[in-house]
Amino acid sequence: MLTGKQKRYLRAQAHHMNPIFQVGKTGVNENMIAQIDDALEKRELLKVSVLQNCMEDKNEVAEELVKGTGSELVQVIGNTIVLYKESEENKQIELP
Repeated sequence: MLTGKQKRYLRAQAHHMNPIFQVGKTGVNENMIAQIDDALEKRELLKVSVLQNCMEDKNEVAEELVKGTGSELVQVIGNTIVLYKESEENKQIELP
């Protein structure tokens, strides 16, 4: 579980990043979860964009991604979700 200070630090780190994945009208599926999980292992921190044609609520999408990947939800702002998961092999981000 991330503390408020850690979330604030991660939000600052993610500010200049662009979303890597987009969730469209098909919603979240197993393949997408697997790809996001792989990307989290390599990057630790990433953004996911929820498109306007997505039938699910952005908070539901965020919840599904967190459960599926075992990551931490840093922030949902607008239609963008910021996720963090500590890498087991490639640790890059040192949390305060």
